[in-house]
Amino acid sequence: MKELFDHYSTEASKAVTKTYSTSFYKGVSFLDKKIRNDVHGIYGFVRFADEIVDSFHGFNKQELLDDFEKDTYKAIEQKISLNPILNSFQFTVNKYKIDHALIDAFFHSMKMDLNKVDYTQSKYEEYIFGSAEVVGLMCLKVFVEGDQKLYDDLKPYAKKLGSAFQKINFLRDLKDDFEELGRLYFPHIGEDGITPQDKLKIEEEIEKEFAEAYIGIKMLPKSARLGVYVSYTYYTKLLAKIKRKTIHELMKERIRISNEKKLVLFFQSYLKNSINFL
Repeated sequence: MKELFDHYSTEASKAVTKTYSTSFYKGVSFLDKKIRNDVHGIYGFVRFADEIVDSFHGFNKQELLDDFEKDTYKAIEQKISLNPILNSFQFTVNKYKIDHALIDAFFHSMKMDLNKVDYTQSKYEEYIFGSAEVVGLMCLKVFVEGDQKLYDDLKPYAKKLGSAFQKINFLRDLKDDFEELGRLYFPHIGEDGITPQDKLKIEEEIEKEFAEAYIGIKMLPKSARLGVYVSYTYYTKLLAKIKRKTIHELMKERIRISNEKKLVLFFQSYLKNSINFL
């Protein structure tokens, strides 16, 4: 029965989320049950594309990414794929009528990672839009469950949140991005690398985006608000920890939040949402 295959596809996407990001998996668990699987479908798709450009060294990444892109659109058109991750993703795309332009922009940014790019401000913004903001917009389509007006109202806030998350990822992944992948996304960085002044400016940008995104989080439907707020809170804690580190320290280790602190954070978020203190 196809229902069995579809169930397997959903479970495969959930397994990808749990394997690659326990923090995001936990955030999704705070969403209403009716939309969790759809968000897992988006994450599984995004993660697999990201793995191609970040991890599959020694293979033809360009060919793998091109094939994955073709298979993605074929799955969406045919409404089925023998790739369980793409089968799960196409279901979400077709169910919520996710704009294919968002998928195009995502693949564009992934292709930027295949070659060395000297990031100007415009290229930097272009990459962030395709790699992070559009993912937030895909998820927003799920969160509003077909309410186009609410989607349009919340769109600017979702983009700010995606951008803030991505910039934090850039800072916490400095070591791996620079030493292993030869990437430095931030524009206008001199020959000596990121200075303390550069770091401070980036942190201030993130804080401003978080402040704007928080307005949108409070406007989300109850089915999505707690899950998004949990992720928001987790990333604000990451930013606070990054702010206490020097560039030298960020280049030595990837910043993490301990499991014990995560549990406290999740409980506090749940409590705050329960008493309508968001």
